[in-house]
Amino acid sequence: MSAALIVLVLLAVLAIVIVSMTVKIVPQARSGIVERFGKYRTTLSAGLNIVMPFIDKVRYVIDLREQVVSFPPQPVITEDNLVVSIDTVIYFQVTDPVAATYEIANYIQAIEQLTMTTLRNITGGMTLEHALTSRDQINSGLRGELDSATGKWGIRVNRVELKGIDPPPSIIDAMEQQMRAERNKRAAILTAEGERQSAILTAEGQKQSAILTAEGERQAQILTAQADRQAQILRAQGEAQAIQTVFQAIHDGNPDQKLLSYQYLQMLPKIAEGDNATTWIIPAELTKALGTLGGTIGSIPMDGGGSKTRVDYDSEIEDDSVQTEATSEAVQEALDAAKAAENPATSAADVPPAPPAAPEPPQPQG
Repeated sequence: MSAALIVLVLLAVLAIVIVSMTVKIVPQARSGIVERFGKYRTTLSAGLNIVMPFIDKVRYVIDLREQVVSFPPQPVITEDNLVVSIDTVIYFQVTDPVAATYEIANYIQAIEQLTMTTLRNITGGMTLEHALTSRDQINSGLRGELDSATGKWGIRVNRVELKGIDPPPSIIDAMEQQMRAERNKRAAILTAEGERQSAILTAEGQKQSAILTAEGERQAQILTAQADRQAQILRAQGEAQAIQTVFQAIHDGNPDQKLLSYQYLQMLPKIAEGDNATTWIIPAELTKALGTLGGTIGSIPMDGGGSKTRVDYDSEIEDDSVQTEATSEAVQEALDAAKAAENPATSAADVPPAPPAAPEPPQPQG
């Protein structure tokens, strides 16, 4: 191979090297930091870029997309002196490639350390219970601190999330017991409330039942009293009708002293029927009646001036619901006659003379 051919090959290789050093292609959402003789010269944007070969050099390619970094759990002491493990997730984005390159040596590590120190400061002022229930407050406070600190590095912190807050096992057991006790308390309260409502409803039902029972008994007593009243009225009406019938019969029969004496004699056996009838009290009128009866028993006329009107015992009892004035006068006369018969001595002048006795019929010859 001749010397001319060798020179041509070397020139071709040199041209390829120069072209590759001159043309730089930067991917989308990235920026290239160009240095000339070790000093920052310019920032290459996405696409095709031309630099000076052998003079300019692309030192760094910075990713401008939002990045997610998860940090391992870190121990944090709370205000009530409890050690908890907290792991966080940071969402950040490079806004100034030059500052991110020259203001900080390793911004990922710087963000991690800044996150841990800020998290300890925020959580150290909270109790464990407050920290467990205030994640949003911790996230917003941590993001504000990181964003203000990383602004001069050309980095914007978009979000900070706490992946987990893990208390010690003993604290977890105590929290579970507390939660269990709280749930048991709520269950007991609900049970007591249910029993209270049940007792109230039961008492209300018993009250209504007692009211209805009392009302029923009251209605029953009213109906029973009305029935007794009607029965007593009917019995009184029957007795009144019977008395009226008896006095009417006495009036129609025209009784005399002998009839009353006979009635006294019929009453004596009934008085003696009692088991405790050991002493009899005989009124004076009875002895007088017996004397009168004994004096006249031998001369009883055939017609003693008794009843002139026959009583029809088979006749139907009339309805005396409407009494006439004549019936009332007859009853009054019968009462007056009975009183006069009980006191024959005082009313002898008022008693009309007895009719003459009828002649005795001839006795049959034996």
